[in-house]
Amino acid sequence: MTTHLDARALDSLDPRVAVPGYDRDQVAPGIVHLGVGAFHRSHQAMYVDRLLHEGDSGWGICGVGVLPSDRTIADVLHEQDGLYTLLTVDPDGRAEARVIGSHVAHLHAPSDPQAVVDRLADPATRIVSLTITEGGYGVNDATGEFEPCDPATLADLAGSSLPSSVLGLVVAALEVRRAARTVPFTVMSCDNIQGNGHVARTAVTAFARTRDADLADWIGQHVAFPSSMVDRITPATTAEVVAAVAALGVDDRWPVRSESFTQWVLEDRFSAGRPAFETVGVQVVDDVTPYELMKLRLLNASHQAMGYLGILAGETYVHDVCRDPLFVRFLLGYMHHEAIPTLRPVPGIDLSEYCDQLIARFSSEAIRDTLGRQVIDASDRIPKFLLPVVRARLAAGREITRCALVLAAWCRYLEGTTDAGLTIAAEDKRLGEIRAFVEAEKSSPGAFLTYEPVFGDLGSNAVLRDAFVAARTSLAHDGARAATAALA
Repeated sequence: MTTHLDARALDSLDPRVAVPGYDRDQVAPGIVHLGVGAFHRSHQAMYVDRLLHEGDSGWGICGVGVLPSDRTIADVLHEQDGLYTLLTVDPDGRAEARVIGSHVAHLHAPSDPQAVVDRLADPATRIVSLTITEGGYGVNDATGEFEPCDPATLADLAGSSLPSSVLGLVVAALEVRRAARTVPFTVMSCDNIQGNGHVARTAVTAFARTRDADLADWIGQHVAFPSSMVDRITPATTAEVVAAVAALGVDDRWPVRSESFTQWVLEDRFSAGRPAFETVGVQVVDDVTPYELMKLRLLNASHQAMGYLGILAGETYVHDVCRDPLFVRFLLGYMHHEAIPTLRPVPGIDLSEYCDQLIARFSSEAIRDTLGRQVIDASDRIPKFLLPVVRARLAAGREITRCALVLAAWCRYLEGTTDAGLTIAAEDKRLGEIRAFVEAEKSSPGAFLTYEPVFGDLGSNAVLRDAFVAARTSLAHDGARAATAALA
């Protein structure tokens, strides 16, 4: 017997499920979040739920679905009064369930973009946060220039009557606020990008400059773009997650499951005020860069490293790879010998302990995270997570053999079959383009590295090219496990 999740059901839920301990009718949305997905719901929305428990009722969230496919999400949240269940799991399998109540409104941008602009332009909106994926900003990783390629942004830049892209919505609202002499909101990126605040600033101001140079200058002068580091492993919701929540008596069409670990390091830079994030576990700091580099180059890059090698070797789940001594040795070798030397000291963090903690987190079978999830849109992820390590190591004249093996494994993965000959269904928005360079690799070793949208000028580096060609040859001749063993 399950109870449909909505506001009326909260008092009757199983006591094992924690519920909002505040009056949601008194909560006002001070944050608008663009890109409501699993990670946002397990992370930022959870922290805001904690804030509301502390009694600060002015910082509820209005979520915004930005894709046509987000219509289903909007319908579910409407049916459930914005409520959903967060199931967090310890590495030993112990689970805790909490109904999150911080989403008090929701809009679907493709259905009514003007309603979104109006909400963003409302003076009550003081923070606009983003989880729009690493590729959502349209900033070239190699050049740092604004070079959007997604259809919605290009349509807005061409002069569509109503905005359809995240950047178009944000800039349209800032234009209204400027005309009304309203204090501008803060734009707070929560995406896995080095200097995500700087990237967001580049994207928003460059988009605005195509419309109005004075508006772009005003945004650059008055709008805050804090950088942040966000961390909580959160796979996509599956039928298994829905069933686990149903076993607790909750009929929830859109629950989310994550690991119990969570971290958010946030730069203290806001245009229109902020809640007391530091009271609910957020590390509010002057400089987020050391934490950001640590997470991107150790956690996120390790996901890339295990993803291609693990899939080629026939594995499916992150926990299986990270319980295999061979792959663990390789991952720790990458972390200690190639990634950590490129990092700055991180206040309050022992990096060796952090690496061991990562392996323990990755090894959690309870999360059931897939390798396939880690490698979606790798052409956006590789340049942000792994290539900065490659560049730093090459500049220092240091070895890059493990990084090169990861890049070679990505190339082999894009060929479309595992070592056992099973088909790989790669997902990447640049798949058509990049596969031409994979094909060229067969007759011209190193050609893969000349794909400029990913590698920029790295393709001309002889040290990287030699290491990559050697690694790819090893993978082709010996397979992923043997090639990994040679370096582990």
